[in-house]
Amino acid sequence: MSQENTSAPILVTGATGYIASWVIRKLLEQGYTVHATVRDLNKKQSFAHLEKIAQENSGILKLFKANLLENGSFDEAMQDCEIVLHMASPFVVTNYKDAVKDIIEPAVLGTENVLNSVNKTESVKRVIVTSSIASTYGDAIDILETQANQFDESHWNTTSSTTHQPYPYSKVMAERKAWEMADAQDRWTLVCVNPALVLGPSLTASTQSGSVEVLEQFANGMTLFGVPPMWNGIVDVRDVADAHILAAFNENASGRYIISGGSLSLLEMGKILRQHFGQKFPFPRNQVPKKIFKLFGPTFGYSRDFIEKNMGYPVVFNADKSKRELGITYRNIENSLVEHFQQLLDDGVVKKYI
Repeated sequence: MSQENTSAPILVTGATGYIASWVIRKLLEQGYTVHATVRDLNKKQSFAHLEKIAQENSGILKLFKANLLENGSFDEAMQDCEIVLHMASPFVVTNYKDAVKDIIEPAVLGTENVLNSVNKTESVKRVIVTSSIASTYGDAIDILETQANQFDESHWNTTSSTTHQPYPYSKVMAERKAWEMADAQDRWTLVCVNPALVLGPSLTASTQSGSVEVLEQFANGMTLFGVPPMWNGIVDVRDVADAHILAAFNENASGRYIISGGSLSLLEMGKILRQHFGQKFPFPRNQVPKKIFKLFGPTFGYSRDFIEKNMGYPVVFNADKSKRELGITYRNIENSLVEHFQQLLDDGVVKKYI
């Protein structure tokens, strides 16, 4: 399927999400008709930015209500679509009561319900599922098991569970469900996009993402006395959006794609922010040794098991497949970090210091 030969609408689930909003913007700018699902059509403020983008571009935006946990909920929105971008997923890493009910079931059942609708909708030819690098590994120590000391698309998270790292477990179980359902039929093709920690400007001030939580901790003083020796793969949100669209329209795209512009430690992130914003914020200056975290980590919510398996192991992701097959040239992740923090300042998410 090439970009030129589809006039059919394109479905994007979870339309108000951080990445999904960028995908919708890019599609509308290119003149496509987008069917976008939201949980509540009465919460107009949550999708006002999308309606504004639609007004300013040649593409057409049609909004539909859909619930991940309701089978058949996506049928109406999917009608006549040839491409489905399934981007809706719960993002709950902390503050959950029941990991299975709050994180894992919504992710897996949501994927199953969307793909059940795909199986009923004859027009659909390709499905893009937003997965995560969390689907390729569970703990940083897993990198010691890789041949080239880096994770690639051949790796799967086999160490997470309902009780240990439930959020990564939800991502790998949802992706496995998607591949299981794709392999059971031959009408539509599946591509999975596996982004690293996503940074960069949001199209709305109300965006929820794991990166916002990290940057808020940098700004509120929680990390002033030091950060653990931990690393993140990082990628710009605009590159992730491009990856989805390229995977949708490139008929040779197949399988999984790690989307990562590089890796930074928490300390490196703090140094980059201090270089740009100066001394006005309590950015971390030190890296706390792992043995110290073992003593005090549990009081901050880090289990000793988590500390042992995730601190002190730099993680690296091989994104060569995405460069080679999708043609992605990654943005500078340091710039993405600075842009993201500046936006949090502008939006009042983090407090300005004088």
